[in-house]
Amino acid sequence: MRYCGPVEMARRSLPLRLRNATQISVPRIFLSTATLYLASIIGYSQLAICFVGPSSLMLSGGEEKELVSTVTVFVDAEDCIKAVDSGSLKFVESSSFDSTDADIDKNPDYDFDDPNLEKSPIESIADEEDHASVFGTSFFPLCPLGICLTGLYDHRPEDDSPYPEVRSAVANSDDPSIPVSTLRSWVLGIIWAMIIPGLNQFFFFRYPSLTLTGIFAQLTVFPVGRALARFVPRVKVLGIPLNPGPFSIKEHVLITIMATVGASSAYATDIDFGFGHQWMMIMSTQLIGFSIGGIARRFLVQPPSMIWPTNLVTCALFNTLHAHTYAGIGHRAGIGREAFFLYAFIGSFCWYFVPGYLFTALSTFTWVTWMAPNSVPINEMFGYVHGMGMSVITFDWAQIAYISSPLATPWWAEANVFAGFVLAYWIIVPALHFTDVWYGKYMPISSRGAYDNTGASYNVTRIINPDTTFNEEQYQAYSPLFLSTTFAMSYGLSFASITATVTHSFLYFRAHIMRHSRLSLQEQPDIHARLMSNYLQVPSWWYAIVFITMFIFGAVSIELWDTKFPIHFFVLALVISFLYVIPVGIIQAITNQQISLNVFTELIIGFAHPGRPVSMMLFKTYGYVTMTQALQFTSDFKLGHYMKIPPRTMFLAQILAAVIAGTTQLGVQTWLFSNIEDICTPDQKDGWTCPSTEVFGTASVIWGVIGPSRQLSRGQIYYALVFCFIVGVVCPVLAYYISRKFRRNGWLSYLTFPIIFSGTGYMPPASAVNYVPWAAVGFIFQFYIRRYHFSWWTKYNYVLSAALDGGVAFSAVAIYFCLNYPMGGKIGEHGIKSWWGNAVVSGTADYKGIPMRTVAEGEYFGPRTWS
Repeated sequence: MRYCGPVEMARRSLPLRLRNATQISVPRIFLSTATLYLASIIGYSQLAICFVGPSSLMLSGGEEKELVSTVTVFVDAEDCIKAVDSGSLKFVESSSFDSTDADIDKNPDYDFDDPNLEKSPIESIADEEDHASVFGTSFFPLCPLGICLTGLYDHRPEDDSPYPEVRSAVANSDDPSIPVSTLRSWVLGIIWAMIIPGLNQFFFFRYPSLTLTGIFAQLTVFPVGRALARFVPRVKVLGIPLNPGPFSIKEHVLITIMATVGASSAYATDIDFGFGHQWMMIMSTQLIGFSIGGIARRFLVQPPSMIWPTNLVTCALFNTLHAHTYAGIGHRAGIGREAFFLYAFIGSFCWYFVPGYLFTALSTFTWVTWMAPNSVPINEMFGYVHGMGMSVITFDWAQIAYISSPLATPWWAEANVFAGFVLAYWIIVPALHFTDVWYGKYMPISSRGAYDNTGASYNVTRIINPDTTFNEEQYQAYSPLFLSTTFAMSYGLSFASITATVTHSFLYFRAHIMRHSRLSLQEQPDIHARLMSNYLQVPSWWYAIVFITMFIFGAVSIELWDTKFPIHFFVLALVISFLYVIPVGIIQAITNQQISLNVFTELIIGFAHPGRPVSMMLFKTYGYVTMTQALQFTSDFKLGHYMKIPPRTMFLAQILAAVIAGTTQLGVQTWLFSNIEDICTPDQKDGWTCPSTEVFGTASVIWGVIGPSRQLSRGQIYYALVFCFIVGVVCPVLAYYISRKFRRNGWLSYLTFPIIFSGTGYMPPASAVNYVPWAAVGFIFQFYIRRYHFSWWTKYNYVLSAALDGGVAFSAVAIYFCLNYPMGGKIGEHGIKSWWGNAVVSGTADYKGIPMRTVAEGEYFGPRTWS
């Protein structure tokens, strides 16, 4: 057998140039480092590699030459083409080692300089076993740098995704006969669309809270589906089969998507003008987001570059649960994915009882503060609750994966986030805090709370009238509002991320957006898109009808009730959602990080319509939450795309689930407020203190009542933060042009300033205890293991992520229902909960939130006058 295959290398990674030669032919054994060095000295621009068995080969010029067990390196790709035309070779492809952005623009597969493509298998393979497992053929290492040339390539680009992440988790085939829209899937989908959102809404108002994730739904529905397939009679009722056969993977996917559509508590439930108003608000926010996501799917779902990394974990778990062989590339020996998942899941489940209940100090492990519990500077630097968390050690996977799973996020994106964290929170924040900029020493260095000029929590009731409008006189008699240094920095970074997102998207993604606005699904250069083109698609006008209907719902809920929210601000909020959903969605799809519009929407309505907290809440709901919902639906669209769920079935399932979930959440909330005494009061005896609702309400007062003009205008305390908008514009422009001027410095192409600015958005309350272990684990798995043990990574990485997440989720549920919820949480109150390993944290200055400076009774800090 004779083959001519591609040369696969990382772009700009090797200085190989060969100008005047036409052919190098050497025995296999000599094709080694010396050959590479020779080629490097001569220099060349393009190679074509041929693996040839005992046969003749036609070369350019008509000469026929016998090559036995040799590797032929053609400098000119035309020689290889002639060889194919003559029938001597089976397959020909060439590759340029010095590819440019112009080359990428000409390639129909890639329409922007995608950092995820830089990490190709060839670049990341260092041992023969891994390489053979990926490509199914022997290989020849050409240099000690770990760069390899290969012959026969098992998967041509049009036969599979160009991304190894996708190939490792998603099958490149489809069986349309697999049942998906069955009575069983719809019944279980409806039930789980009530259970998961209902329980999450139930615990939303309680502290400590509990959140049931998609992986929890994915794992809990699996045994139920299997049981129904085994025990339900295989009969038909009204022509509908009660049991269509084995519980299929597509049924499982559909049910899971229905369970997670409305899993998170809806923001609209915090705005209470009665049940009717809340129901219309929830439906409009959820389904307007659905329609926006549907309209944007040609940009965010169909292109292969939109990989949505979190979905790969979900896909790997689906394939593990339903397949005897795993989808994707590689044939590494070892235990199967099913056994690996089971062992990792059990280990994660059992271990979480230690940091989650038995020894909670291991969760944050701020050991430095235990040694000096009363030293405020040490506690501010090394503490977790109100400190910077520089202890950087945790034994709790929930803390490591607090930001996102480090096994799912690409390493280059994790590096961007970590760089932003180090710059902002290990350099700038300490410098600002310890020099007492913004009067930071009078507050904890890290806190999400707002403070007055005595260092106490800001009492918002002192500055509002009974109708929730702003009282200027009481404000001037009370205090301006102060924020912790970390909280103020988080606002500045949020401002920078908003403008950086627009600038970065224009510079890097404009070609992608323009190109895919014209491409049909069949024209996408991706096997998954072509497989999905076999199904009936959802016309865009279906989504348009949903949007118009829900727009009417929103307008009616605003105008019919006394919200005092002008309708033109409702339109403006939706325009913001439309404008940002594509750039934010592209960044999230390739980095696994979402840019938040939270502060941006608060800022706009605070300037445009000050003194109206309800208006701020409504504007934020339709501007920020609607876009978030759109991206959640879009992520589910991509999951259905990967798992080959018929689009029209997805359309119906998501709408039905959204309606059911929203109605269930509202019903649960109504029951809670009608049956639990003193709910949402600070001293509620059973913990129903509504912490998340309090945060939402406080933000509405800060931005909607006091308003940003009293915080950010010239002469105000936090005026300097306004310049972060300019920083967000300038940085992507500089990175763009510098990376193109110095192309050989490949790391410059990885700089993504929207992620650098927004990746730290979890601080506060997150700290270095979350970010440093997250980045460290990401480096180990997404860089080191991926590069040097690629076959292990492609077989187990995403399965391990699913197992760790699932084990923690189930363990947290078990701890809550078995140990914390019964008896009002008094189980172990005088035993396990009070021993040193669970009590040591509460005795530190970090836990108590003690600042470096305090004021005497009757005194205050800050400006003497304010307005």
